[in-house]
Amino acid sequence: MFDTLGLICMILWYMMLFHPLHADIQCMELDAKESPITNVNVDWRKMELSWESSRNFTGYKCIIMDRDMEYIETEVDSPLCSFPAELNMPLHKGVTFTIEVPNKNISKQCNFLPGGMNGSAIENFSCMIYNIFFMNCTWQAGRDAPADTQYFLYWQKSRDEEERECELYIKDENYRNMGCIFQNVSIGIEKAYFLVNGSSKDSLIQFYDEYIDLYKIEILTAPLNVTVHCTRNPMGCIITWHPPPTSHVENRKCFQYEISIQNKDEPKEEKKLPRVRNDSYEFQNYNEKKRYTLKIRARGKNCLVSSNWGEWSEPIEFGQGKDYFVFVMLFLIALGTISVTLLLYCLFKRYCSFKNIFPPIPQPRDKFNALTDEDIQTEYVNLPTKCHTEEITTAEE
Repeated sequence: MFDTLGLICMILWYMMLFHPLHADIQCMELDAKESPITNVNVDWRKMELSWESSRNFTGYKCIIMDRDMEYIETEVDSPLCSFPAELNMPLHKGVTFTIEVPNKNISKQCNFLPGGMNGSAIENFSCMIYNIFFMNCTWQAGRDAPADTQYFLYWQKSRDEEERECELYIKDENYRNMGCIFQNVSIGIEKAYFLVNGSSKDSLIQFYDEYIDLYKIEILTAPLNVTVHCTRNPMGCIITWHPPPTSHVENRKCFQYEISIQNKDEPKEEKKLPRVRNDSYEFQNYNEKKRYTLKIRARGKNCLVSSNWGEWSEPIEFGQGKDYFVFVMLFLIALGTISVTLLLYCLFKRYCSFKNIFPPIPQPRDKFNALTDEDIQTEYVNLPTKCHTEEITTAEE
């Protein structure tokens, strides 16, 4: 026999908080006789299961189980079961409640069965927190979802806080919501609840829900204020830094650090340094003639901090290294000198004559042994001329 009122209260909380869910609720007796247990109600916010009984029993057993066969059971002496507050069981796969009376063969089972078109719920839902206060959630459309399906994301940080719908959706080329960006997110100690449902003109869309520890999805920022102080006597360097900032942890002992030191002249040479818990490290294998590159990253350790390695710090360099500057300058000077010399030689050879550039030096005159052209011409002009007299004799016959 089915009880149409069974477990209706189980989803009232979701209906008040979020967009209405599509689900079938069925309650049935596990034996042929009519059960004295009726009016099963669930207050999901308080994690309480209550019912009415037409007979007085000294004890009951309550069981809640999901589709993955994970369950929690508890025994009470009244028609009210309170489950642990840390019980965070998603509903999109279905949930089963069972109430039993020990040694009486009396029980009642109620099932919460999500409705909607199979394959229409979102897939590959994931979220991450970055830059301390930003959260990004993404998903993929259901493989069998109608083309006009639109999805909506709601989330609640804890049971004591108000629910919020996404204010900044990430859309695909068809303007379908495929992700969301949240701002001013802070991490609490409780698991946050996420629900994505959808709507379509063609059919009902299945919803998807999940509980997530926010600290587990945070990508830690890089450690701050990384500094290096090196000394010659004794030879070594002291590396210091500050923990990466988070929205919920201030204990400096909650982090573990990984230090990477590379020889800049030999990039493949990387120092495998031990991971440390404090915020300083002494680098003893320091060689001042080498140039090093340093970077640091962090992860959580023994606290509510993500155990995944965070972002690397910006690389910083220390050490003198080889003085390549002098060699480079000498090489450039020599190369420039040779180039200028060759250029001048080519220009002179092309456009100039060495006789014009370097004319012959005049010699002093030797009046005794050499005559100039002027003297030769003068003497020639002044030479005396001989006169010849021509006599003409006339003969007569």
